[in-house]
Amino acid sequence: MKTGISTACLYPLETEKSLELLLQLGFRLFEVFLNAEQELAPAFLKGLREKAKEYGAEFVSVHPYTSSSESLLLFGNYPRRTAEGFALYRRYLEAAAVLGAGYVVIHGQPQGHGKLSDAEYWERFGELSLLGEGLGVSPAQENVRQHRGSVPSFLQGMREALGSRCAFVLDVKQCVMSGFSIEDTARAMGNRLCHIHLSDHTAERPCLLPGEGDFDFEAFRSLLLELQYKGAVVTEVYRDNFSEPAELEKVLRYTKNVFNR
Repeated sequence: MKTGISTACLYPLETEKSLELLLQLGFRLFEVFLNAEQELAPAFLKGLREKAKEYGAEFVSVHPYTSSSESLLLFGNYPRRTAEGFALYRRYLEAAAVLGAGYVVIHGQPQGHGKLSDAEYWERFGELSLLGEGLGVSPAQENVRQHRGSVPSFLQGMREALGSRCAFVLDVKQCVMSGFSIEDTARAMGNRLCHIHLSDHTAERPCLLPGEGDFDFEAFRSLLLELQYKGAVVTEVYRDNFSEPAELEKVLRYTKNVFNR
């Protein structure tokens, strides 16, 4: 399994500066968090692509800065706004294609929001997937706490309803914060689990750098092997989880030792 890191770990450092610093620290696989409208511009994206190329690095996924608005933009009940939201997310899908990334991370709709049934939500997500088919990019539903996608039964239903038209991101810290089992969530995603956000934790702290908590990484690796997981394992933590960016070098070594063998 390939390992990498999200540029979001250094937020609010600007995206291109985050990429440059992480490249200098030795990382060669990235999720890029696009944090502004101007970062969807072709010239900006090509700049990121060329910088990564200098180091022989690659992008695996894109994370939109509009995640918190997806309930309105993608899963609402006002057709004009939905059309505009789909047009915006096509731009994210196109951005991923420019970077050579295969996935755009989707948070979706918080629990209790909107009027769509589960089946209608899944249908809407399937329509979004169709936008990416010609680009070779898939939207990928993440198990974000307090969102529909945090619940394993919802994820399993989505997989059964959409098949190859859905993909999933398993975020370890989101499982911890939502109270749903990491194993149950991964098994609900099944063969449509395509991407992982990795972190560590303790009973008191739900998000830590990999290797600094109590998470059983060996058991997690075994679970992924059992599920025949072929995607990337990308560290995603918050900026207050470490003091200096240089601390991320040990994350690079630790995750490679666990997953790159």
